[in-house]
Amino acid sequence: MIAQDAAVAVLDRPTTQSLLKAYVDVRSLSQKLCQPLETEDYVIQSMADVSPTRWHLAHTTWFFETFVLSRARSNYREYDPHYGYLFNSYYNMVGEQFPRARRGVLSRPTVREVFAYRAHVDKHMRDLLSELDPTSQPKLAEVIEVGLNHEQQHQELILTDIKHVFSCNPLHPVFHARKVTPAAQPARLVWRPYEEGVRWMGHDGKGFSYDNEHPRHRAFVDKFELATRLVTNAEYLAFMEDDGYRRPELWLSEGWATVQERRWEAPLYWRKGDGGWWHFTLSGLRPVDPAEPVCHVSYFEADAYARWSKVWLPTEAAWENAAEAVPVEGNFVDSETFHPVVLDSGSDDTKVNQLFGDVWEWTCSPYVAYPGYRAMDGALGEYNGKFMCNQMVLRGGSCATSRSHVRATYRNFFPPDARWQFTGIRLSRELTGR
Repeated sequence: MIAQDAAVAVLDRPTTQSLLKAYVDVRSLSQKLCQPLETEDYVIQSMADVSPTRWHLAHTTWFFETFVLSRARSNYREYDPHYGYLFNSYYNMVGEQFPRARRGVLSRPTVREVFAYRAHVDKHMRDLLSELDPTSQPKLAEVIEVGLNHEQQHQELILTDIKHVFSCNPLHPVFHARKVTPAAQPARLVWRPYEEGVRWMGHDGKGFSYDNEHPRHRAFVDKFELATRLVTNAEYLAFMEDDGYRRPELWLSEGWATVQERRWEAPLYWRKGDGGWWHFTLSGLRPVDPAEPVCHVSYFEADAYARWSKVWLPTEAAWENAAEAVPVEGNFVDSETFHPVVLDSGSDDTKVNQLFGDVWEWTCSPYVAYPGYRAMDGALGEYNGKFMCNQMVLRGGSCATSRSHVRATYRNFFPPDARWQFTGIRLSRELTGR
């Protein structure tokens, strides 16, 4: 089971043993996720946003070689001098990068050579970690933790990207077979109220966090209500059947232009046939289950649905306010479903459910710096800060995210037209003036 191998990469007080175990477990999970793949699957790039699986495996290895081994070991020699150009993603301070949109044209290095690269770096990292004292080298331990969490992000991308790759194949390949019993009814949607007030938001400094979760600061949150579950396929289908994709008054200007240009009529992976709607999943082509959370919608679609529903998407401050007292539990990659699951009618609808796991939840907040934000020093400062423009914040993790990777303050971000990730919708109602 994945759950036993998905390392807790959030280490309150990292030790030599805990860092080594976390490293081995995280690296092992990347390769475990690839077990269903054939060699041919590793090399395809189905669109510019998708990277070949082989590239993810090599890039995460390059990260440890570049930011840890080459700096901690004076006698370390890079495995191949060409790999820095091929597998650097966007770290301009480190050097040039091979164009992202052309990663799929490379037949070399081979998949076998990439696994050999991983084995080489893993050996040197294990040797380093077996003698590393995090208390005497806290900066190095911090970079290693960033690397572990960075690899967990790419594990999620391995799943989202291979799903897109498989979806382009008319044979509808199955990544992970599973038997699904459709639910009769989802839990009812209830509105949970929250009082207005000044709230703390951002990470408190205990355990791992990214720089974009800092500094912890106060924000005023208006009185609001939050839906106790995610929007379902049936509810989104009602929006579609009410000409949701053909009513410009529901859409932001750029969203409407995107709908027209790309001819969107439904969420990504949905297709009509055999008397109803079907969608491609990592378990193959399946009928759309009306009770499941809707998934693979862009911010534009989430916003249009909220407008059609005469409510809003939550702000990230409101979402975090609701999530701070909720345990991080849900349907994560550890569950090995690789798909959002139904919140059944027996669930407790007096509390907010599915805040973590299943789908990343769009907020209406742009991805910008918190007051007083400072990026990490050096090249790793390019990790988050330089993307604080033209992106929207998502919260909560998904069925492709490791449970140990998510927390209430975690800020994911994507451009508003992105929908190949496991992204969905939770609604909010502001109660100002009531």
